[in-house]
Amino acid sequence: MDKDIIDSLNNELEDVIEEGRDYLDEADLKEKFNEAKTDAELLIRKHPIQSVLVGAVAGYVLGKLFRS
Repeated sequence: MDKDIIDSLNNELEDVIEEGRDYLDEADLKEKFNEAKTDAELLIRKHPIQSVLVGAVAGYVLGKLFRS
């Protein structure tokens, strides 16, 4: 009986630890995404004309690829 209780507690503890790891991984991913977003915004603000041209060319190329 005591062994069953201990096994049950161990399983619950493992589940909580796994949920904690998933949460930390998700938080780390959000932080990296925010950093990339900030870097992209700074780059666009520094080079606005080039950014518009690159976006237009990329849109044109993607349009041609998906049209055919």
